[in-house]
This record gives sequence, C-alpha cells and structure tokens, in this order.
Amino acid sequence: MEGRPLKDANFSGIWSPETIEAIQEKADLGRYQIRGQATKRRDLPSFDDLVFVPAGLSRMPLEGYRERCDTKVTIGEGRVKRPLVLDRPIMIAGMSFGALSVNAKRALGRAATKCGISTCTGDGGMHPEERANSAKLVYQYLPSRYGLTPYDMRKADMIEVVCGQGAKPGTGGVLLGTKVSAEVARMRDLPEGVDQRTPSRHPDWMGADDLPVKIQQIREAVDYEVPVSVKVGASRIADDIKLIARAGVDAIVFDGMEGGTAASPTIQLDHTGIPTIAAIAEAAESLRDMGLKEDIKLIVGGGIRNGADAAKCIALGADVVYIGTAALIALGCHRPIHVEDYHRMGTTPYECNHCHTGLCPVGITTQYPKLIERLDPDEGAERVANFLNAMTMEIQLFARACGKNRVHDLDGNDMRSLTIEASMMTGVPMVGLNGRVPAWRTY
Repeated sequence: MEGRPLKDANFSGIWSPETIEAIQEKADLGRYQIRGQATKRRDLPSFDDLVFVPAGLSRMPLEGYRERCDTKVTIGEGRVKRPLVLDRPIMIAGMSFGALSVNAKRALGRAATKCGISTCTGDGGMHPEERANSAKLVYQYLPSRYGLTPYDMRKADMIEVVCGQGAKPGTGGVLLGTKVSAEVARMRDLPEGVDQRTPSRHPDWMGADDLPVKIQQIREAVDYEVPVSVKVGASRIADDIKLIARAGVDAIVFDGMEGGTAASPTIQLDHTGIPTIAAIAEAAESLRDMGLKEDIKLIVGGGIRNGADAAKCIALGADVVYIGTAALIALGCHRPIHVEDYHRMGTTPYECNHCHTGLCPVGITTQYPKLIERLDPDEGAERVANFLNAMTMEIQLFARACGKNRVHDLDGNDMRSLTIEASMMTGVPMVGLNGRVPAWRTY
C-alpha cells in the first residue's frame, strides 16, 4: 500500500507494519477483516520438517522405469454397492459453485476425470455442469443444506457430511454478496446480491450421539450404493476421529489449519486449529487404537503443495490427500496476467488473497461473466491434469526410493524429523537417532 514502510525495516516484532495496518483497518471498519487463501503464519511445523531416508544397501530401491508402484485406492470396498475407486491417492477438495466460477468447476471436473480421481461439490449444491464434467463426484452434505436434494445425492459417487473445515473450524462458511449471482442465489434459495453466512452446526442433530443415526439416514437415502464420509477441521482431532469411526463411516476427512478457503475471518486463519502433520499422526493413532485403521480410509488436506507433501501424509497414516489451493494454482490462480486488475485490488500476482471479493482477474473465484470468460476450461483442465500427473510421479518416486512397490506401504520408519517439534508431534525419530522410534508412538 502507498505510504507503507518497508517490511525489512527495523520494526518491533510485536508491532510490525502488518499488525499496525490490521489495527488501523479494524478501527476504520468496526469489524474483523475477511480474506481468502490460508494462514500466513511462517512458524508452523510443516512437511518440510520431515525428510525421507531412501533405501541404500540395507533395503533395495525399485527401478522407476521397469518396476510398478501401485497408487490405487478404493473407498467403501465390501461395505457399499459402488465403492469409490481412485486411480491415485489424490482427490480435489470441496470448493463450491459460488466460491468458484462455473468454468473453474468444469475445468477441475475434466482434469479429475482424465486422471481417474474425484472432485467435490463443496457447499452450494450439485451444479449440472460439474456433474457432467466429473466422472467421480463427491457430494457435500453441510449444515447450510444449500441445494440439498435426495435426487442429487443419489447421483453422487460419495457423500461427505461436513462438520467443519481446517481454515475455520467451529464456524460456518462465508460468501459475500458480490458472488451471490442470480444462478448462485437460485441454487441456494437465497436473495441475490446479499452476503451469506452458513450455520456452524447441523440443524437436525446436536452432537456425536446423533451422528450414527444421521449416517444411517444418508445410507438409506442413497440405497447403500455409495460410501459415506464425515469431514472435520483439525482441532480436537483424536477424539473427533473416534466418534466419527464409531458412527460407521467408510472414510474420515479432515484438513489442518493450513487449509485454504475462499473467505474467512483473517484472524481465525492464523489462530485456530492444529497443523496438518500433527493432526495426521493423532488421527491415525486413534484409528489404530480402535482397530479400524485398515477398515476406514483417512483423507487428509491442508497445505499440500506437491508429491513430497502427499507422500509424507501417506507415510504418517493418510490413505488419500485432498488438494484445493494447489489445484487452483495449477488452474491459473496467481498467474501474472491481467496484472492491472490485481493492482486495482491493491495486490499483485503471487500475493493475492482476494478470493472473497469476486474480482478474480483470472476467472476462478468470480461470478462476473466477463471475468469468467478469461478462464478456458479445456486449457485449465490440461494444466491441472499435468500437475496431478507430476504430483503422482513424485509420490511414486519417494515410494520406489524407499523400496516400496505400493505408495501405501510408506510409513513413519521411512522418514526422519529435522526438528524436535516435528518428532514430538508425529513420532518420527529425529535424525541422528539411528531410526529409533519414540516409545510413545509406533507405526
């Protein structure tokens, strides 16, 4: 912003220019700030705090060009009539029509279909174009009930009951009026152009004791055809996982505090939830405690940027990774085109977090027809499919290097922690300990 001091000047660590600016903006507005994307904290333990220790002489690596490395995942096998089969351990996370444009939904669906994986409706109902372009589509069942019909549920390939998300656990969604177009309003049964905030909990059940009943109702509504999962934000994750597992689901979904969003109170992005790597370790341990780790699939999201992050999630206990922000970046988010439009919003490519405004210069998080036209669904789908292919090859690279012919054979013994914090959170031994696993956690 004009007149703002340089970031590298010698300011107080507490009263930084960003902190001062936030206080002044709240003083002007009389409310908290809202923005898109994810937490900006740089002090969180991350996937970069873990490294793989590939095979050498004690274990033989696999040849990438002539030895297979299986990536397939099946959700609901032996439990439902139509299990969800994924060709690779990746799913595109729930992002609603409303938060995203119809062209973005088309592109993500085509990319997912090309790669043999699923995409997800997000909050707001099943858009016909998304169903037409997604061979495998997950239908989110949210507290808002926007666009909810049993007919659309029966068209889905998995039902995901959403009780929270990593970017803003404990609160509902936000969609500002600039993105509530006539079509979005019709699908959600809302007034056009009015700011919308969704409920933070489901209206027809009050707690974990009611969850098994709700799961059974959903199974009956879809005639036991497709898997049913429950999603939460990573907060009280160890207990939440056990309660969800007890309800008899086919999969459990969660994302850590690094998860992205199209709109959230800024302060909540930085101060709620727990980091993804810590949450995976707690969740996997809870399922092992119940003897259900092999029966219930664990789907994990939150800050996953590449195949290394995904492979580390799997080694910690995840079966599938959810990607949202990375898929949008592959689609064209932050692309340095139409730069003048970024500048009008007071931002630049690579720094933009204005998804909530509906003014997306590249046509992804907008409902304005002229902006939507800037995103070509076929070109976008090709970029996302290329990214998914590269990400899959990276996951296989680490598995083969560790001597594994299935990516799901990766485990915590294939990694070492670079920091004490990461080791304490995950149970992965520190470098230099000769592979000794801490007594409080085993793989």
